[in-house]
Amino acid sequence: MTTSFAPLTVAIGDLVAHPANVRSNAPETYDPENIAHLKASISVLGLLQPLLVQKLDGKYAVLAGGRRHAALKELIADKAAKGFTAKTKVDCRLVPEESDVTTALSLAENITQAPMNAIDEFEAFARMMEVDGQTPETIAKTFGTTVAAVKGRLRYGLIHPDIRAAARAKVITLDTMKAFAEHPSQEAQREVFEALTKDGGYLQAYTVRQALKSRGVQVSDDLGAFVRADYEARGGAVAADLLEEHSVLEDAALVETILLEKLGAAAEEARMRLGFAWADAMVRYDYATMADYGRVYPGPIEPDETAQKRIDEITAELEKLQLEMEDEDLEDGAYNALYDRVDALEEEARDLQEAYSAEDLARAGVIASWQGGQVTLHVGLVRPEDTVKEEGARGSSANPTGEEAPDPGEITYPASLAEDLKTERAMALGAAMALYPEATLDMTLFKLVSDVLASGMSVTQAIKIDARKEYRNHAKMDEIDETSLEQVAAAHDMLDLSWLDDSRRPADQFAAFRALEAGEKAKLVAYATASTTQSCFARDRQRDSLMHAFEIEIMPDIRAHWTPNAALFNRFKKAWLLKILGEDLGLAQEAVTLASSSKKEIVAFCDKLFAEPFATLTDTQRAAVAAWCPPMMQTAGVACDEAEPTAENPEPESEVAQAA
Repeated sequence: MTTSFAPLTVAIGDLVAHPANVRSNAPETYDPENIAHLKASISVLGLLQPLLVQKLDGKYAVLAGGRRHAALKELIADKAAKGFTAKTKVDCRLVPEESDVTTALSLAENITQAPMNAIDEFEAFARMMEVDGQTPETIAKTFGTTVAAVKGRLRYGLIHPDIRAAARAKVITLDTMKAFAEHPSQEAQREVFEALTKDGGYLQAYTVRQALKSRGVQVSDDLGAFVRADYEARGGAVAADLLEEHSVLEDAALVETILLEKLGAAAEEARMRLGFAWADAMVRYDYATMADYGRVYPGPIEPDETAQKRIDEITAELEKLQLEMEDEDLEDGAYNALYDRVDALEEEARDLQEAYSAEDLARAGVIASWQGGQVTLHVGLVRPEDTVKEEGARGSSANPTGEEAPDPGEITYPASLAEDLKTERAMALGAAMALYPEATLDMTLFKLVSDVLASGMSVTQAIKIDARKEYRNHAKMDEIDETSLEQVAAAHDMLDLSWLDDSRRPADQFAAFRALEAGEKAKLVAYATASTTQSCFARDRQRDSLMHAFEIEIMPDIRAHWTPNAALFNRFKKAWLLKILGEDLGLAQEAVTLASSSKKEIVAFCDKLFAEPFATLTDTQRAAVAAWCPPMMQTAGVACDEAEPTAENPEPESEVAQAA
């Protein structure tokens, strides 16, 4: 690439830095210690690679080779170095003044030299599009990388300069800086940055993303794609990104207006198709508000010959699918696909054997809402003023004590679920220990001293004194609640790791570690101990009475570090979920209403309920939701023998529970 540039020699004193050099915003690159080896090499061997320069205001500006230029200036300043003065000439290559690829040339040169600061790369790629008019495809081809990699860097190069500066100064982490790329408007980024840091708050990538969500909807999101055509037709403001898929629809109110209109149209279409009396729409289906609504259900009908033939085909296919789902080697994706197919077939079979009565159709309706990135229909709902009051009204939920009330049966926990909950509890305990470093330090030092000086059995089996990070085994690690992981990550970000420099000798690392303040050491020890700690629930209480007591002290409420989510509820039987809702949480009406829903709908309800308890809950219900967890996850008040896992094959449940 440089062979077409004219060679020339230039005095070192006539060389200046070029503003387009991609390292120009990273002065630490030119610190004497970072170029010491380069200075020594040039002193002995001379300049092996010419500098790339461009004529600028009568001087020769170094477009590529800034570190070599810095080393040359160091040699001039070093009186011990021989043969280097301001008049010493060095080999260069001249880039024409009219060249429009200056950033690309500088970046290409620097990529082959010392590793660049990550932010330098982000800014360089962005500048190549803005200034040089290049595309992600041409940039990728120039540097032998993928288009996807270039696109990723482009987003981060367009983050507000103040935020990039904070990342350079290590005030925020690189991951936190990247989170601001969720919104292409630098003004929106700056406002969120200032709001989250005005009281000296600690920034995390998660909180940044949450704050930016209120500033609009990305066009590539399910919702953005759903409303975009109508939004743009009405002149809605769009914050354009260099890359189309990251542009944002900024007018959240207009987005919601259009969404409601489209949901209303979907509800009306369903009303006409099914024959209901009314239709309505709501952006987010409010289960608490809908608790006052009744619901009607289709009753059994005699299928005709054609319908019966299809029912027989469905029955045969369901039997085949059930055998496939019992394969223990089945991948999660394949299992979920089979699960969805079974749900669809069962729904089709119900439709062929059930129908709403004329009376129910005359008073019931359908509501459309936006859930899981798609339009969701809630059918058979009866408004409070239309609810039938008579006892035993056919198909009506106005009789919560009638035959359609669920019989949830007894909840039993399979051994596999118990083992996974054990892992989740250990992770929550680790988060709590990391958040209480002084107590954890006391525990660690007490164990170390006691195990070494005392005779007999170790004071606890839960802490591994060999200081190896404990492997957290879990069947569905990527689906668990991430609260404890985020808390531990935040604790890690607060650690002083300046002493842990791989370039230092161990003795120097130890000296730096000893110089840390006591509080910083406590945080380090707490984090390390938390990472090596096992869960002690379901162990012998006598052998681990210490850890049980310690858990209660630092983690009296496991819900501060762990929240039940859809991944957990998916592993419960439908009857268990209804029992938990009706008995444990005091949501009896909701349990009755959901009894005829699919398990997937009940799981979604539970997930939403625990993620953000509904505003209309009573104080008692809210307290129950805030405190609930499986008995074996509780840290206080439950003996170990109460949390023993049961066999994988529990006793048969009631007829209703089995049907659920």
